[in-house]
Amino acid sequence: MKGRIVPGGADWQIVHEDGLTELDTRYTLETDTGDLIYVQNAGVRHAAPDVIKKLLAGETVDPSLVYFRTTPTFETSAKNLQHLTRSIFIGIGERYPSEVVVRFWKVE
Repeated sequence: MKGRIVPGGADWQIVHEDGLTELDTRYTLETDTGDLIYVQNAGVRHAAPDVIKKLLAGETVDPSLVYFRTTPTFETSAKNLQHLTRSIFIGIGERYPSEVVVRFWKVE
């Protein structure tokens, strides 16, 4: 399934002195089929100091050098997507200068 973030939502970050970033994001996804999913996604991101410096400066860094993991929860009224509200997921994120990509996996 793929989706796009619709306008609105929020993204809070606490960046610690050592480069650890605590994440709290809340947004709505619209799937390719038009269903809406509210996402609340908490996580952490950290890397070596030189990598964090580049990341925070908006430079492109190799995603494999950054630990970026999340624990999303989903809410939706779409009957065909109720499995999202009844399972645990993990997310793996990648931050680029113009976008953030997060892929989610269901924990079986």
